[in-house]
Amino acid sequence: MGKKWNIERKNEHYYKMAKKQQYRSRASYKLLQINKRFKIIKPQDKVVDLGAAPGGWSQVALEAVGEEGLVIGVDIEWIRPFDEENYLTVRGDFTDEKIITQIKSLLHGMAQVVISDASPKLSGIKDIDNFRSADLADNALKVCDHLLMHSGNFIMKVFQGSEFDNIIKNIKERFKIVKTTKPPSSKKGSVEMYVVAKGFKRMF
Repeated sequence: MGKKWNIERKNEHYYKMAKKQQYRSRASYKLLQINKRFKIIKPQDKVVDLGAAPGGWSQVALEAVGEEGLVIGVDIEWIRPFDEENYLTVRGDFTDEKIITQIKSLLHGMAQVVISDASPKLSGIKDIDNFRSADLADNALKVCDHLLMHSGNFIMKVFQGSEFDNIIKNIKERFKIVKTTKPPSSKKGSVEMYVVAKGFKRMF
């Protein structure tokens, strides 16, 4: 990224707020705004955060669940630990069944919420990136199949494009209520959209 991009980023409103309020990422405000509106994460919940690094969403989830809840952050990248003892990390690819098994052992049961602000590795070619976004969504749903309790909740970032309708369709097959939202902290002009799903229909 160039010098101009860095200057614009540092002057950006939510970037400044994150620094001031000691959030690890401006993305923290996306989850704060989504959760305030839809009340997805509640006190004492167990939350699995997919693609968690650097920890901005995990930080918000920890605040929401309180001391009696649990947050597990999962990412290929290293996540700097939090002081809270009810935050656990799993370093690895959440599409790997071994990693899913590891998360399940830490949960000691099922999660009430699965969240994901993960992005696919973008190529800059629209069609390829749309398919990568759809593949990521499918893998996040597989995590829900393995780890999310019946009637549980799900939040995920998706990209608007040719596969967007198919992604929504697949999520609707698994959840009773599915809505899309673009929080105020999401950059204008960005193709990102957030799916909020409630009432997981566990099939097995």
